[in-house]
Amino acid sequence: MAWVAKHRYARISERKVRLVADMIRGLACDQAVELLKFTHKRAAGMVDRVLKSAMASANEQEAAMSRLYVAEARVDPGPIIKRFRAKDRGRAHSIQKRTSHIVIAVDEKD
Repeated sequence: MAWVAKHRYARISERKVRLVADMIRGLACDQAVELLKFTHKRAAGMVDRVLKSAMASANEQEAAMSRLYVAEARVDPGPIIKRFRAKDRGRAHSIQKRTSHIVIAVDEKD
């Protein structure tokens, strides 16, 4: 049985979060937490919070915490917040502020 935690509408681009999610996929949860602690990326804090939430859900169901691993680390694109920047000669250029949905699932190793 997998325990899933999500952070929806995170105000960071999905490309940036995928770099961090790819690092922890398949690792043991305690290793993943240690790796995220020393990763110098803004997305690492967001992924760390979601991972700890999934681990807490597993702990409530009395799973063996030493056997947990990251079964799924997925980052999906969220809605795009569209803004405009004023440019020269009365023009405007669009700015796309991207959001993402971070999904982390943990499971017990057999």
